[in-house]
Amino acid sequence: MLYGLNPVLEALRGNRPFDRICLCRDRRGGSIKEVLGLARAKGIEVRFSTREIIDNIAHGVAHQGVVAFVAAKQYSTLEDVLGIAKGKGENPFLILLDGIEDPRNLGALIRVAEAGGVHGIVLPERHSVGLTATVAKTSAGALDFMPVVKVKNLRHTIDSLKKSGLWVIGADNKAKKSLFDLDLDLPIALVIGSEGMGLRKGIVESCDFLLSIPMPGKTTSLNVSVSAGVIIYEVLRQKLSNKKRITN
Repeated sequence: MLYGLNPVLEALRGNRPFDRICLCRDRRGGSIKEVLGLARAKGIEVRFSTREIIDNIAHGVAHQGVVAFVAAKQYSTLEDVLGIAKGKGENPFLILLDGIEDPRNLGALIRVAEAGGVHGIVLPERHSVGLTATVAKTSAGALDFMPVVKVKNLRHTIDSLKKSGLWVIGADNKAKKSLFDLDLDLPIALVIGSEGMGLRKGIVESCDFLLSIPMPGKTTSLNVSVSAGVIIYEVLRQKLSNKKRITN
């Protein structure tokens, strides 16, 4: 986190990756206009809050009504991620996250995604945790190797990925199709919902199809990173199985 007008301005003038900037609603002046202008030019989210909220965020540090959340890593682009898959001669495999707000869940998910061969993670700009220090720590180093993309609108991104030839699959525990019943050796964008609410209705409607994880026990839901891991490794299993069959 960065506190105060000058530190935030200096970071904006440089190449520091930002998650968002919080400004007191009562702040005015040319310097604040410069912050807003640079933030808009770089596509950085700006939130206006009361001074009380800013004080709570800053935990007693002098802030001048300006606090910025700086990402632990530079964000990538969708073109970067698709290029990585193409360079490896592999079907693209992306994870789109619809409202994951727990940094530990995101960190754990990044770790299992990197281990399982996912090419990139996509986060929405709003209603999602960014690449915080906690995310980096929980990923246990995997964040260094996993491209992460931040987008303004997840539905628009889904439409764009469809046009690029990817199948968009939503993870939904109410889905009738099991992941073990589907051919997943395809160009895939897997959409996973938030810890409590799951996928939003609009996102569900944008998916090509939905899948569920069979749970014959009494437990009816799994942690989001565990769910992701189960699906990621079924995708990997199918890819390796098909590759072995073609080779033989």
